[in-house]
Amino acid sequence: MATNDVKPLVLVTGATGYIAGHCIRELLEHGYRVRGTVRSLRDPAKTEHLRRIASELGGSVELVEADLSSDRGWAEAVAGCTYVQHVASPFPPEVPKDENELIGPAVGGATRVLQACAATGTVKRVVMTSSVAAVVYGHPKGENVVHTEADWSVPEKCDPYPKSKTLAERAAWDLVAKLPPERRFELAVINPGFVIGPLLNADQGTSGELIRKLMMRDMPACPEIGFASVDVRDVALAHRLAMEHPEAAGNRYICAGDHIWVQDIAKVLAAEFNPRGYRVPTGKLPYAAMWVIAWFDKAVNLALTFVGRKEIVSSAKAQRELGWRMRPVRDSIIATAQTMIDQGIVPAR
Repeated sequence: MATNDVKPLVLVTGATGYIAGHCIRELLEHGYRVRGTVRSLRDPAKTEHLRRIASELGGSVELVEADLSSDRGWAEAVAGCTYVQHVASPFPPEVPKDENELIGPAVGGATRVLQACAATGTVKRVVMTSSVAAVVYGHPKGENVVHTEADWSVPEKCDPYPKSKTLAERAAWDLVAKLPPERRFELAVINPGFVIGPLLNADQGTSGELIRKLMMRDMPACPEIGFASVDVRDVALAHRLAMEHPEAAGNRYICAGDHIWVQDIAKVLAAEFNPRGYRVPTGKLPYAAMWVIAWFDKAVNLALTFVGRKEIVSSAKAQRELGWRMRPVRDSIIATAQTMIDQGIVPAR
């Protein structure tokens, strides 16, 4: 291949993560050279799926060690990269005892990565993964407002997770704005909703736990919680589009569809999988029962903060400026459950 045909090198942080794996696949499918960061290279089983994807697509992934809690390795990780997709960030399986267990790594990690990008001199643009959690929380619970990229969550009125996402994104924008011109790079931010979709390996991530619980009937019924959901493949697409489109610089992009209740997710799963021997619950779980279960199930305890809240957001900006589209949520729900069966997370019937 001639030198002028070689695609730029892209760094993807947290390469073994759920979203990051799909970002790597998306980049490889479009001919980019990819480097990924992992906390440790000592267990090759954790990165086998990335090597498999690269082999299937006729590409390769260079993996390097770098941890968000340490400066070590980040200068080497960003060296020679034209673009960085900063995807790595903590997502808790339960409510932390100390909110700083989330906020510290989220804010400190984002700052550490961006400072390394500024120092290297080769990075043209960073696309950072934030969340609609940095957009919709801390506002009156009953408001029926469509939130856009102009909105921000109110940190002092947020639980630890949305607070960490809000403060980390704010820190990123502030850092870039204060850089001297000779060190400044472009920043774009993706704010996905509740991410579902196919798994690339047996690590389901926190976002898949809800669907696993429904498939395994670990919950007797469906709590009154819901989310603005999005397929992980469409989140990866948004990252690439925000990296490539010149007008994306300096912009946030909400990537999520309509709000969907857990009960409606369960009905999709039941229609597809109950004829195959599963027993997905579709009844409604009263709040009192959920509160009792939360004493014994830390994931349910985390979900208590979402009861009755609707996430109403608009992805019109991403559609208009990036040409982004998302697939039907039904397809994403079924793909999540099917790959859980394929990976052995949910036993086959």
